[in-house]
Amino acid sequence: MAKCDYCGSTIIFGGKRDANGRFCNQKCQARGGLLALSRQIPEAAVREQVWKFHQGPCPKCSRSGPVDVHVTHKVWSALYLTSWSSTPQTSCRSCGMKSQLGGAFFSLVLGWWGFPWGLLVTPIQIGRNLLAIARPPEPSKPSAQLEKIVRMTMASQTVRQQSVPQRSTPALAIKS
Repeated sequence: MAKCDYCGSTIIFGGKRDANGRFCNQKCQARGGLLALSRQIPEAAVREQVWKFHQGPCPKCSRSGPVDVHVTHKVWSALYLTSWSSTPQTSCRSCGMKSQLGGAFFSLVLGWWGFPWGLLVTPIQIGRNLLAIARPPEPSKPSAQLEKIVRMTMASQTVRQQSVPQRSTPALAIKS
């Protein structure tokens, strides 16, 4: 099965394809240009930023790192409607674990109430959270997910800097 080059989702049917890769939807395809730009950033610059972020303070609690990507999985259901998601967050291990425990509890309470998907997806999402808690990212080195997030952030900042018009200093009027 194909994966979206931007978000990593599995593409079962359709998807969008262009010069920048294959994407799950138009939203990800629109971000494909940013993905192409991110691949042009020098490896040394990316590595330096990744290590700074990895060893820096947690964006959630401000305690010391290491900081990495922790994914929380949730599901909720109501009769014939079931919705599930996997949400990555950059944080320290403690904040990531709290979020994953919260996702498991949320799914345990609200996931079972849909037929048939709620009954099938709920144990999967709870298991994914418990597995993520049991096997966190390696604390001694940043994960590939963290590198991708930092790389995309750097590309986004580059685009923002290029789109800001250069301000010229207005001429001073001197009265005589």
